[in-house]
Amino acid sequence: MAELVDALDSGSSERKFVEVRVFSWAPEYRENGKKYMKIYYHRGDLPAGLDFGHSVAVDTEAMGLYIPRDRLTLVQLSSGNGECHLVHFPLKSSYEAPHLRALLVNKNVEKIFHFARFDYAILKYYLKVETSPIFCTKIASRLSRTFTDKHGLKDLCKQLLNVEISKQEQTSDWGSEPLSDKQMEYAASDVLYLHRLKATLQELLKREARESIAKACFEFIPARCELDIQGWNEVDIFQH
Repeated sequence: MAELVDALDSGSSERKFVEVRVFSWAPEYRENGKKYMKIYYHRGDLPAGLDFGHSVAVDTEAMGLYIPRDRLTLVQLSSGNGECHLVHFPLKSSYEAPHLRALLVNKNVEKIFHFARFDYAILKYYLKVETSPIFCTKIASRLSRTFTDKHGLKDLCKQLLNVEISKQEQTSDWGSEPLSDKQMEYAASDVLYLHRLKATLQELLKREARESIAKACFEFIPARCELDIQGWNEVDIFQH
């Protein structure tokens, strides 16, 4: 099921879209007895007044993994309630995005990432923001689940939540316009489960007495990302 609503944002010439979909991979979210996931599509920025509460899951898509070359094309956000907001940056975007930028720097709203090292760096490079505070599910998994080398988002969802997510669109063309239905579904799935993963991983960190080192790692992410941006991405500066 998909419903598309086309409207002009108040005080702006940007067109805003809302899509409502039913996803088989989101069985815990239901409305009128049906599985569902709401996707809100925005061009260039979030609308004013949008409230994500005390924590928001954040992910990004880009043209590749080399930040100065491969432009930011999409930012996905969710408060963990079965809804996802996609902020699309088409070719030649200005990246001004005042509402999105305000959210990312709001110290009263925790930002939950999976592999924050990349997302933080690309948001800083293109949106000129220093996102905080941060929780990274990949770092939390590496610190608390030392019995495995499976720390990808798909692995965590399967092993910790018993949820299957698809990564088929991961290497699709994120510079295309418009984005395909499959791309939007994939992008939304990357933030839908981060709140639940964080809660589970926090318990594991607590059990293994590694909460403080995890916090220190999260606080070091801005410095690690600045090293990446300046060219030390392949160098371990702490090595002898």
